[in-house]
Amino acid sequence: MSLGVSTAAELLLAAADAVADREPLTDTWPEFDLSTAYAVQDESLRLRRARGEALIGVKLGLTSRAKQQRMGIDSPLLGWLTDAMVLPAGEPVPRAKLIHPRAEPELVFVLGKRLAGPGVTAASALDAVSTVYGGIEIIDSRYRDFRFQLPDVVADNASSAYFGLGPVGLDPSTVDLSLEAALVEVDGQIVDTATGAAVQGHPAQALALAANALGERGLALEAGWLVLTGGMTDAVEVRPGSRVAAHFSHLGSVTLAG
Repeated sequence: MSLGVSTAAELLLAAADAVADREPLTDTWPEFDLSTAYAVQDESLRLRRARGEALIGVKLGLTSRAKQQRMGIDSPLLGWLTDAMVLPAGEPVPRAKLIHPRAEPELVFVLGKRLAGPGVTAASALDAVSTVYGGIEIIDSRYRDFRFQLPDVVADNASSAYFGLGPVGLDPSTVDLSLEAALVEVDGQIVDTATGAAVQGHPAQALALAANALGERGLALEAGWLVLTGGMTDAVEVRPGSRVAAHFSHLGSVTLAG
């Protein structure tokens, strides 16, 4: 049974608004493919903007080689960022609006100029970046038990929810981002660590892939946009009352209260 792009977008937004998980779309829509999933994602963005949200950038998902191999793909996923996803410094994670949140450390770019594919390389992508921050993304699938196929997660805007930025913004030319480390701490215990090399070998490579993928759809990364380059480590559960922190080598620390 084909749900249709508009219906699928409305169902996923309704699940997010009601904080209620649901079965994957592919359970009842077996022919649901990746291109249709991006159409659902775009329709969801249209609906979000119609209710007042502003588009501020993009996020990448499944940027690590290990995660790609698990999902049977060879490139990251894209999702949209809006201003409603920004978690201001010091504010707790809004658990009442989330189903089963998880957190992961990310390197976040702010674009100083427009970046349009095709043909974008890691070097040309990095040249378009004005500032890099450390951050934490809170992901939250609308699918029960995080069970989904690839088109499901794309339609669900790559499991987007919220994100917070750290206090330190640097010119990317001043730091080796492939070696920039992040330590993930939960309630005072270090639970994971990684460097920027975990993100496609270098986060600028992820940025280039995003620009080129959008270029195939006639779109571009715009000046001033934020780009979340993808989780450096596996995501950790954000439990009620817990504190999750990401400590970066040069980009400061981000702490979120669950």
